[in-house]
Amino acid sequence: MAVEKTLAIVLQATPFGETSCVVNLLTRDLGKVRALAKGAWRPKGPFDGGLDLLSTCEVIVLRRVSGGLDLLTEACLLGRFRIGTSLPAFQAAIGLAELTDALTADADPHPELFDAVAASIHSLSAHRGPDAAVAEEWLRGELAVLRLTGHGPLLGRCAACRGRVDGPRVAFGMLDGGVLCPACRRGKRLVVSVSAAARGLLQRLAAALSGGGVATEPGLHGEVRAILDRYVAHLLGRRLRAGPSFHSPSSMKPPS
Repeated sequence: MAVEKTLAIVLQATPFGETSCVVNLLTRDLGKVRALAKGAWRPKGPFDGGLDLLSTCEVIVLRRVSGGLDLLTEACLLGRFRIGTSLPAFQAAIGLAELTDALTADADPHPELFDAVAASIHSLSAHRGPDAAVAEEWLRGELAVLRLTGHGPLLGRCAACRGRVDGPRVAFGMLDGGVLCPACRRGKRLVVSVSAAARGLLQRLAAALSGGGVATEPGLHGEVRAILDRYVAHLLGRRLRAGPSFHSPSSMKPPS
């Protein structure tokens, strides 16, 4: 077995026996790691609360060469998620962790993805303001995960022919992964109509990845949220189980 030490974010923890658990970790140097943590929930042990959901920790992993679960031997807590006064912020962080877990492969290092997810979770943990700011950070974090895993929606050009797409409302093809010009939209299934303002907000948030510097319009959050919810459901074959609700599905308009 190879011994590795790296930073990690706890994406999921599943009980295994009375005191142990199986954890899904997003690590900065090793990619996603699935490992068994023996005695993780004993009062006194080598983990000391470091495997709480959404925690950031420094871990020591014994990597198995022949496949199967790795073995986690130590976790040093660096930062715990603080729910504070905002349940939607916690729900958004859980949704982001679920999306990251679903779209990443085991043992595929991606430091930029780790940094983006860590920044979004830290921002949500520190949130103490209105829910509108939670909606914005969730949108930004989700778009960062989609882009960095190769699933970012194509918004500047037609996803089918790479031609220009203009107009007050444009078509977004779920199967194509982006906006469509009128010619390419014909005969397409799973297409919704997107306003130019919502498309522009998506473009600005996707370009920013994470952090500030993007002026958003709270009135557009519902439309943008509905587009991403449907797009993610298409990618995963199901809707995310977690995540706060800031909109009604009726905010989606049929294609023109």
